[in-house]
Amino acid sequence: MMLQWEKLLLGRRRKLTNKTEAITSSEDSRTELERDFDRIVFSAPTRRLADKTQVFPLDTSDSIRTRLTHSYEVSNLARSIGITLAFKHAEEVFGENHASLQVQRNVPAILATIGLAHDLGNPPFGHQGEKAIRSWFRRKTIEHIDNPIHADFKQFDGNPHTFRLLTRLQILNDNYGLNMTYGTLSALIKYPKFSDTSACESSRKFGIFTSEKDIAEEVWKETGLSQGERHPLVYIMEACDDIAYGVLDAEDTVKKGFASFHDLMDHLSVNDNDPIIKRVIDKSIKKNKLFQKDSLSSYELNDLSMQMFRVSAIYELISAATSSFVSNVENMLKSRIDDNFELVTASDGCELSRMLKEFDQRHGFQNKNVLELEMRGHNLIIGTMDMLWTAIRKPRSPFSKYARSLISENYMRVHKSTDRDDDYKDCQLLCDSIAGMTDSHLVRIHQKLSKFYYGK
Repeated sequence: MMLQWEKLLLGRRRKLTNKTEAITSSEDSRTELERDFDRIVFSAPTRRLADKTQVFPLDTSDSIRTRLTHSYEVSNLARSIGITLAFKHAEEVFGENHASLQVQRNVPAILATIGLAHDLGNPPFGHQGEKAIRSWFRRKTIEHIDNPIHADFKQFDGNPHTFRLLTRLQILNDNYGLNMTYGTLSALIKYPKFSDTSACESSRKFGIFTSEKDIAEEVWKETGLSQGERHPLVYIMEACDDIAYGVLDAEDTVKKGFASFHDLMDHLSVNDNDPIIKRVIDKSIKKNKLFQKDSLSSYELNDLSMQMFRVSAIYELISAATSSFVSNVENMLKSRIDDNFELVTASDGCELSRMLKEFDQRHGFQNKNVLELEMRGHNLIIGTMDMLWTAIRKPRSPFSKYARSLISENYMRVHKSTDRDDDYKDCQLLCDSIAGMTDSHLVRIHQKLSKFYYGK
């Protein structure tokens, strides 16, 4: 059965699920999908991303990217692809009813929204934070922890926590979270599978916690999807995330002084028979030679050269990803896409993307200073989880009462109202609390609790 854009771009909200059409305020000229973007912009989890690690933990430089700047950049890249699709490929991609679907407004809007929201559920200290949470649950001996339902925690990931955050934890005056539209929520689910089902076995990750299973199934039903079926626009968000990681993390690696512009050019030159890589190298070196004629310091020369590299590389990769989407969208709508399909990998920009990731890994992620800070973040998370777990499981001690007072009231309210076994609820409260913290807040909480927990 072929997926329909009319359902995939559904502007009805969960709170109004019994209505037959989307309701828009008479004073508001925005579409419902455009309003979703504004809800994300003004939400507290978005603001917290400003103090969450992108690549370099606890960095004091204002010019190094945080998770917030990364998310804004992914949002911008995704929106630009949406504009190209809606204005240049409208009938080819969205069919003859594209005008009634308002694709020129709704497609860029939904892509900007999911690009901005895609990392909201990430814990402090980036992917090291996810690893720390998984490590804690795999090490800890908890009664019934081997129940299959606890795979949510032993395989903890920021993606399902993003969905939980927006649909459950951001309480307004009801139980609908930010009450996003069905179209946006379905496009936000990067891995449309649960952790406790066999359907997850063929995928690298899962995208929905067991606690939000009913919400996901409702979203899929309304948008014509089912477990294992991705919303086509997810592929664009994923591609923009990959492009941002590859290009912009390379720029930050050079800005940190871990490598130079010429180190990057030398790295890419190994594969300069690739036409896209050759074009990017030629344009970047041409600009670098022009800059050399000015009286610039080595730092300024590296910085300006990397800015020009960024412009050229992003242009090539975004163009390649857009073409790849247009070529594959029919198979996406017919659910004939392999589970491991990725837009960039299937595009002409594949080699440039792959080599940029190699460069980032070698010069950025594996730098000893980064590894030291990641270990510090890992240990802080493990220690804080130990202390909060004591507070959650033994709530009557003076320490526990103090520690519980530091947990979000929203999270405590959801915990108390959840109709699940105590082990699952308690594990989830612990995850909610840790994932909701910023890097610096986690450091402060660890310091506060340590004084009483360890008596020093």
